[in-house]
Amino acid sequence: MENEIILATFAVAFLRFAQAVFSNGRGPPPRTAITKNDMPPKRTWGEIGTRLATMSWDEIRTRGLQEIRKRLDTSAYRLGIDPCPVLPRGAAQPTGNFFFSTDERSQIIALLRHRLPHVNADIIRRAEQICEHRFDLLGYRNIQHGLEIDWHLDPIRGKSAPRNPWYQIAFLDINQVGDHKLIWELNRHQHLVTLGKAYCLTEEERFLSELFREWRHWQRENPYPIGINWASSLEVAFRALSWLWVRFLLPSFPEACEPDWSRALMLSARHIEGYLSTYFAPNTHLLGEGVALFAIGTLYPQLPSASRWKERGWQIVLREAERQVRSDGVHIEQSTYYHVYALDFFLHARILAVRNNIQIPSALDEKIQRMLDALSMMAQAGCAPRFGDDDGGRVFDPLRNRTEHMLDPLSTGAALFGRANLKATSPGLTEETLWLLGPKGVGRFDELVAAVPAIESAALQASGLYIMASSEPFPRQLIIDAGPQGTGNSGHGHADALSIQISFNGRDWLTDPGTFCYVSRTNERNLFRGTAAHNTLQVDDRDQAVAGTPFVWTAQPEVCVERWSKGRTFDLFLGKHTGYCRLPDSVLHRRWVFNLKSRFWLVRDVAEGTGEQKLDLFWHFAARVDDPQIGENAASFKPVDGDRLLLLTSEEHGWSEKMRADRVSPCYGNQEPSLTAHFSTRKRLPAEFVTLIAPASVTGKLTQWEETRNQAIIRAYRFCGGGERHDMVFGDQDGFWRLGPWMGDVRFMYSGFSRSGRQHLIFCAGSFLEFDGNRIVSFKHQVEWFEWSSTGAAGEFNCSDASALTQLHLPILVPNPVD
Repeated sequence: MENEIILATFAVAFLRFAQAVFSNGRGPPPRTAITKNDMPPKRTWGEIGTRLATMSWDEIRTRGLQEIRKRLDTSAYRLGIDPCPVLPRGAAQPTGNFFFSTDERSQIIALLRHRLPHVNADIIRRAEQICEHRFDLLGYRNIQHGLEIDWHLDPIRGKSAPRNPWYQIAFLDINQVGDHKLIWELNRHQHLVTLGKAYCLTEEERFLSELFREWRHWQRENPYPIGINWASSLEVAFRALSWLWVRFLLPSFPEACEPDWSRALMLSARHIEGYLSTYFAPNTHLLGEGVALFAIGTLYPQLPSASRWKERGWQIVLREAERQVRSDGVHIEQSTYYHVYALDFFLHARILAVRNNIQIPSALDEKIQRMLDALSMMAQAGCAPRFGDDDGGRVFDPLRNRTEHMLDPLSTGAALFGRANLKATSPGLTEETLWLLGPKGVGRFDELVAAVPAIESAALQASGLYIMASSEPFPRQLIIDAGPQGTGNSGHGHADALSIQISFNGRDWLTDPGTFCYVSRTNERNLFRGTAAHNTLQVDDRDQAVAGTPFVWTAQPEVCVERWSKGRTFDLFLGKHTGYCRLPDSVLHRRWVFNLKSRFWLVRDVAEGTGEQKLDLFWHFAARVDDPQIGENAASFKPVDGDRLLLLTSEEHGWSEKMRADRVSPCYGNQEPSLTAHFSTRKRLPAEFVTLIAPASVTGKLTQWEETRNQAIIRAYRFCGGGERHDMVFGDQDGFWRLGPWMGDVRFMYSGFSRSGRQHLIFCAGSFLEFDGNRIVSFKHQVEWFEWSSTGAAGEFNCSDASALTQLHLPILVPNPVD
């Protein structure tokens, strides 16, 4: 222990330990910011001392020893010392159980041909392309690499990373290396798995020859520890997992290759274990590294250190399942993509553990099923929302990287846990399910009766995601992001507090524009993760959060949900955030969202403050929603396949409005044209803006009640259209209020009338309502919500606390209700 203390202290003092100290959350030190202009000032010794004071002894020790190990590895390379011991006789072949046996492999190939012929054809097409050194990587297609692959090259920008020791490469410096993500994606070697699958499907030797030719070439061009492809332990983990898949996928693995293959896996495990991302990127990076350690140690138990790798990797998986998954089942990065990313890792590790007779703790299965449930809940309208960063890669197949692929884990989860409800939300049987669970898993999937699940609103409160959903006239949902921006420095979170997304009939409508890139010579990283790229309010052209380096936010808003009421016919949300309270004239943004099921959503944005401010509100439409029909205070949008979305604003709102060409990124590295509706004003606060959104071609108009324009207590709006009238009253303060024939103490009221005579009444947070001086409903105390409709002879009512009801007398309120 004393020797370790001396070594760690030496590293802190003399081996540029300050660089590691300031690798905040993810990425190299601040000197590798996006652009030169974004480069933060150099740290003072006082700042370094302050940072050190916040670190635990284990972090100091771990970082210090890693700094020493880096330099020892480099010295060994320069002296020609092999970092891996000579394998004992017979140790080269794996003896653990992979996801499938030899017999199951042939059955999976037959099922792949029969059940998923389009996947079968696509594997062969992609393998043909790979043999020509043309690659589909992230959002880029048909990238040419020429006769000899440069494994260090970003071919889009023509930059090749320097062949230096890996820790000396500033991989976030686009001027030095290009886009590291694009380099790393090829070096994950998942395309070698595609070649292996193509060989299994066709038995054509050229696919096998290309696979081994590329693997050997990579080994020559990436000697340890030189080059960018050793700079991330997660990337080493991905590559090792690909090599494991190749090793077990091929019907007969060349015996002559076994020693080199095993040694490469051993070297990878050694590197991963030595440079675990415990204090560098301790979320999905650490999880993926744990999964790779576990897999290598389990499948190659005869290798030196294998038992330690297996145990350490498995403990990382179990620990991170508890730490990285919130109680509602959502991943702590606050990113849909990273939620699925982590879920893939957990499923792969869990299934491999069962194959090798490792007992699965009930807590792990509970967490995995909660993650599956959360994903299913967020996708009730047929597609998942796109909150936070989009990494662009996936564990099993890297081209499953668009929104439509985010639901793939539900297929595996349905078969694994026997969950018919997950099958109903899943995209159907997937190739991944075939390989992970084999013919028996396919049988279990087929036996499940996928009844149409009930579509309902829900709150994932720990992560702050609030879902307003209904099934009529078709599955539709609106999701509000009212949670934390992420965890720690929120490296993969966006400045999107209170942003909403809408989907229905299996497609996005109002969307998050995605990520596009992590580094660039311009400012795309901050543009795509900034507030103006999201469906929320912006103040004074500022983001809600303050961006630092590419994976750091230096200031983040606090988000608070003030009200969430879920009734039979409605939902009501009220939230606020403090992102603009840091401005010289503090501004608080409040957002109300009212969902009248089967009808519309009404969004009311309020900017509270005292000064004069510039306010901007954005509604970003998904790609291919591009046929706007714009009239006075209304616009409807139609994609190529039919449905429309109505965007209706209040008459005489006084804000400027325009429809502008914009862009969305369906996956990392790719962008497509889109439209954004932009409303703007400069005025003295408080100020507000109301938007009615309906998934249909609805005609009508939205107006503010004149008598509430200058009131401080309430605001009221009326929507008339299609033979219906809808009145909505918002109480901004507690207390009694009067409005026309109405009086009450409720914070929200809705009253609806139709030409057919149907009436509908809802209120939230109140104890009574009067109409024309008559008490029509009263409670002993304030209740959360109440709703009544005239359906049936005596009408129907529901409330949050029926025992508190003291009076209910609801006659026909308006003889001729519709204008």
